[in-house]
Amino acid sequence: MASIPRRFLIHTITVEDYLGQTSKGPRYGPPRTVRCLVDEQTRAVRTPGGEQVTSTSTAYAGPEEQSALPLSRVTLPSGRVTTVILTKPRDGSRLGTPNHTEIQLE
Repeated sequence: MASIPRRFLIHTITVEDYLGQTSKGPRYGPPRTVRCLVDEQTRAVRTPGGEQVTSTSTAYAGPEEQSALPLSRVTLPSGRVTTVILTKPRDGSRLGTPNHTEIQLE
């Protein structure tokens, strides 16, 4: 199945990939812009470590955006800065739904 049509990706977010912890705090990569659809809806999600946390936003992007690692810093269109909880690839294959990446945000 094809990816989400670009006409639905009406928002842009800025992602700074998490590179690890230093003695001065977290280290991030250079900012990059990602076209997506942002859904600011609160829901409970599980982290990769199995903890249940609250997600306040979800960004739906093209399938190529699977590199937004947990703890990466994200700036939403509203200017709010948040972090990635987890990134889920969504393959619609035989279901007829578009392939995309779901980025759960704190």
